[in-house]
Amino acid sequence: MICFTWTPRLWIFTVLFLTSLEVSSDGPGQQSEGIESAIQFLLNHVADSGLIFIRNSKRHDAADAAEHMNSKYEYFRDKIKTPEDFIRRCASKSLLSGEPYLVVLENGEEIRTDAWLLRALTVYRRGLAANPA
Repeated sequence: MICFTWTPRLWIFTVLFLTSLEVSSDGPGQQSEGIESAIQFLLNHVADSGLIFIRNSKRHDAADAAEHMNSKYEYFRDKIKTPEDFIRRCASKSLLSGEPYLVVLENGEEIRTDAWLLRALTVYRRGLAANPA
């Protein structure tokens, strides 16, 4: 029997891997989700969360965090082809320090913002699949 510990890095890798499987199973129609709609959902998810976000060891409210991510989105817009690109480029880490962005959950736990948003994106996509337009 193989034993291992679920480190944050392993957990994030697993989420990213499973998300990529979900995306690839959609095939060429993945664009139908509407990249802009998905990114707007993610930005609203941040802004409406009421949570605290940590960037470069400083705490920011949800509105400020969403505004910062949106600024990065405007800068990287031409390089962003998927919602995962948005999360990777705009919501995962500081370009200046390389430090990961964190979100403080209601229970006080700090987790990486990219992992938190990947979970939200999965829920968003399940909602689209359950209620196709």
